Amino acid sequence: MENITAASPTSNVTLLNGTSHNTTEEFYDDFEDDATSHLNYFTLVVYSLAFLLGTTGNGLVIWITIFKMKKTVNVIWFLNLSIADFTFTLFLPLSIVYLANDLNWVFGTFMCKLNSTIAFINLFASVFLLTVISIDRCVSVIFPVWSQNHRTPRLALFVVTAVWILAIILSLPFFVFRDVLEYDDGTHVCYNNYALGDSNPDIGKSRHKGTIVYRFIFGFIIPFTIIVMCYSVIVFRIRRNHMTTSTKPFTVIIAVIVSFFICWVPYHIFSFLELHVLSQYDDYLSHVLRVGIPLSSSLAFMNSCVNPFLYVFIGRDFKEKFSQSMHSIFERAFNEDSVNRELKSKTKSTCDSQLV
Repeated sequence: MENITAASPTSNVTLLNGTSHNTTEEFYDDFEDDATSHLNYFTLVVYSLAFLLGTTGNGLVIWITIFKMKKTVNVIWFLNLSIADFTFTLFLPLSIVYLANDLNWVFGTFMCKLNSTIAFINLFASVFLLTVISIDRCVSVIFPVWSQNHRTPRLALFVVTAVWILAIILSLPFFVFRDVLEYDDGTHVCYNNYALGDSNPDIGKSRHKGTIVYRFIFGFIIPFTIIVMCYSVIVFRIRRNHMTTSTKPFTVIIAVIVSFFICWVPYHIFSFLELHVLSQYDDYLSHVLRVGIPLSSSLAFMNSCVNPFLYVFIGRDFKEKFSQSMHSIFERAFNEDSVNRELKSKTKSTCDSQLV
């Protein structure tokens, strides 16, 4: 996931009028060093927040959906969304240590590959689950009788299993191309090695381009085209039949889709800008990428901790279960009677064990 843009040596910066000035280069170098320093701190804070909020929020969602809610089709959808986000945020400490250690990767090649792969499994699994949810809602509106008879938790489990398998398969290239490079000073960097030992640089560029294009197609274009089509059909069907169906069941999923769109679009845009710089070097754009890629990656990472808050503030059923669960947790924690009963129980069991 991390796009490590190494400080490539550049000569003079060509201005729009075609002239070159060393003072401009010096300005960019000073600005870049200052921006990189601030971006590292900013990214470190974002990753830390994403880890804390993502693991606790998604962990709470997983706990509530497993132990407090009936296993309906919708619960299975949102449970797996939370599992995808929780797994991703669980690996964020690796990236946090990497940043705090001045981009010195100390966890070995396998963890470098696994860390990046987990991030893209989260991307594909999340967007595929959002697509499946949209299709499910569309089918429920168009074929209500069939949906009532065949829309079962067992079928939902089969679908989410297929989603996870597909997400893992599509993420395998990121496992293959991720690699660790050792510098002369003994430090290591975790980066995308698209060349894989080939001396021809065009092969590496072609692999890089192919990876970004297919990630954009399968991780964004196709899913969001299906999502838009599904909700367009739903709106058309409701209006044509003059249905008075409440929009509340759709509010949570629409909010989740919008947040996913907002968080991931900048990342895809900067990925294509990076391709443009590789094919036709643009000094100014390369400086923009050094700032834009870390920011867009941070925004994409934050998506993994947004959903639990959407469930709590928008989802009525989850909000009720959340309130009940929090109330029972604090009640058990601060209820003196329950504490006294627990102490008495432990005392009794200790005495009984001493008498034996």
